[in-house]
Amino acid sequence: MPQVVRPRIAVLHGTHPASPLPQRFRSLADREAVEVLHRAARVLVASLPVLTDRLVEALYEQEPGYRAAIESDRAEIWQEVHHSLRHNVGSLIQPREFREAAHRTSRRIGEIRAEQGVPLDAVLHAFRMGGAMVWQDLVDETARRDPDDVRLLVHVAADVWNFVDEHCGIVGDAYRQAERRLSWRRENQQRLMIAALLDGTARIADLCEAAAMLGLPEQGRYAVLAVASAPRGPQRPGPARPPLNLPDALPVAAPPYGQSGPDLPHVRPDAPALPDTAPYGQSGPDGLPHHRPDTAPPPTAFPGTAPLWHTGPDAEFAILRLTGDPGDPGELHAIAAALDAPAGTRAGIGSAVEGLAALGDARRLAETALRACPASGGTVLLDEHLPDALVVTSPALGSALADRVLGPLDRLDPSDRDVILETLTAWLDADGSAQRAGARLYCHRNTVLNRLRRFEQLTGRCLTRPRDAVEVSLALAARRLLAP
Repeated sequence: MPQVVRPRIAVLHGTHPASPLPQRFRSLADREAVEVLHRAARVLVASLPVLTDRLVEALYEQEPGYRAAIESDRAEIWQEVHHSLRHNVGSLIQPREFREAAHRTSRRIGEIRAEQGVPLDAVLHAFRMGGAMVWQDLVDETARRDPDDVRLLVHVAADVWNFVDEHCGIVGDAYRQAERRLSWRRENQQRLMIAALLDGTARIADLCEAAAMLGLPEQGRYAVLAVASAPRGPQRPGPARPPLNLPDALPVAAPPYGQSGPDLPHVRPDAPALPDTAPYGQSGPDGLPHHRPDTAPPPTAFPGTAPLWHTGPDAEFAILRLTGDPGDPGELHAIAAALDAPAGTRAGIGSAVEGLAALGDARRLAETALRACPASGGTVLLDEHLPDALVVTSPALGSALADRVLGPLDRLDPSDRDVILETLTAWLDADGSAQRAGARLYCHRNTVLNRLRRFEQLTGRCLTRPRDAVEVSLALAARRLLAP
């Protein structure tokens, strides 16, 4: 219930002596109106519990947004309404003493209702209902005492309703600020949970909470997408966003809440969670009990396609929820094919894993796939590049193998060496067909065969021997992926 007296009445009480006072405010009618208002207000103060009962019952019957809160804890709502009425009706008689307390009460009500998820429209409607009920009681009491005095209340009617609007503004501002704090806190909690899952540090006991927070099944199938972070220029501080878009048709994991909007700024992943304004379960300076966090509405999932991103030192990671047949690789193929990435962007998709508990493994697999991605860019599916993954997983051994197998070629002129390596790579990519390799290199098949024989002579390897062919293939991959 908002405070219902404006500074005009406060001026009559001498609360703002320095302000110029228009002549009409000194009229006898104004003074008589204040006296009539005081008499009626004292009667309301004496019967405040009855007025509180009536307003709570009216809220229950007429405002659906308050109904659930009243059913959940009628005593808390009653106490809140009683405090508001006491401070605001008291402002009719002693504006100096009650004004700030009334403002604090209205602000706290706005914060509590935001935490409970009561719609702002319902909160504002409740304040206007309270203002209407107080005004009607003032009129009724004045008419009962002396009907002729009712006409004097016209002199303060505008002030009463202006104060109703003032407190609606106070409640609205407090509500929106609390919403922002809640959104920031939820986003930070969500980011911390995503980071823990992808780092593999989430506790088993927290998986159920993580599933509810992120709107994901605890035992679902998942993969992780890793995208190399874009270079940051001098004018681009802060974490970089992945330079790609996931199309709407992709089955990716999306957060259920904490979305940023025009009036809800994005939160940095490294920003600390905001502390609560006061310990829950304790009373503030206005006497109102702080709202318990366990009565807030539970998070709910909504369909969406914005993936759950996590920013790492060198890459961005997205949790991908898989819903297809576990034995069908087509789902990951579809994601890789549908990625909208600029030329030169490097991305890797790890193998599918089972359950949120395995997301740490999924991230490591995605990092391996990203390391297997060439510097020129592209998207690498780990399951299709396992030999390359073996090389980048142990770079020291990969470099040693490349030096052992391809080292003799380094004694050649660089252009001559590059021709042999290009021919060897094309021949392997053509499944050992000199004809197709020649077509790719725009040369005769015999030229391809001559270059391969020269490679065998220089390295002592035989390309028709399976063991040597495997070593050559891995050495080429190491030279391509591990080059400084």
